[in-house]
Amino acid sequence: MTNRAKPRTGKSWPICAATLLCLTAGGAARSQPAQPSQQPSPVGEWLVADRVARIKIVDCSGHLWGVVAWEARPGADTKNPDPNLRNRPTLGMPVLLDMAPTKPNKWEGNVYNAQNGQTYSSSISLSDPNTLRIQGCVLGFLCGGENWTRVETEDTVGRAPAQSPSRSSTGSRKAANPRATPADDICSRILGPAGLAHERGLK
Repeated sequence: MTNRAKPRTGKSWPICAATLLCLTAGGAARSQPAQPSQQPSPVGEWLVADRVARIKIVDCSGHLWGVVAWEARPGADTKNPDPNLRNRPTLGMPVLLDMAPTKPNKWEGNVYNAQNGQTYSSSISLSDPNTLRIQGCVLGFLCGGENWTRVETEDTVGRAPAQSPSRSSTGSRKAANPRATPADDICSRILGPAGLAHERGLK
C-alpha cells in the first residue's frame, strides 16, 4: 500500500496567504523612498501692505530679486539719485535687490524705495507660506517693516506681467486687473552684461 500525502487542512492556507500579504506590503512600503517636505519659498508674486503694487520675486542664480509686476497707478522713478533713470517707469523696476540666504527662512540684501530714491539694508522672511515679512534699516537703525500677502498667478517663473490701469468714461481711475502676460525675463535683465545688477553696482 502506498502512502498518500495528507491533504492540507482548510485553516492553514488562509493563514499563509495573510502572512505573505503582510510581508509583501511591508517590503513595498520599505522600498518607497521618503518624500522630503518642500519648504515654503518667497518666490512668487506679493501684494504690498497698502495694496498699490505687486512685487514679483524670482530666484536668479541663488539670489532673490523682486520687481514691480503690477501697480494701481503708473509711475516713474523721479526720485532716483541717477538723473538718467528718473524717467524710467516704476513698472518692472527692481525693488528687492540681491537678497542672499543667510539662515533658514531669512534672506538679506537691499530694498529700493522709489518714494525717496534711497536704498536700505533689508531682510525678508516668511511668517507663513502666504505672508512675507520685509524689514529695512538705514545704517543699522531707523528700522521698520511690513507684511506682504501672496498672490496666486499663472506666471511665477521669472517674468513680470505688463499692466496698465484703465480709465472709465468719466475719467476716474479704475484698478487694473493683473494679467499673466509675460513682458520680460527678469533674471536676464538683472544678470545680463548690462543688467540691473550693474546699474546698481551690485556686479
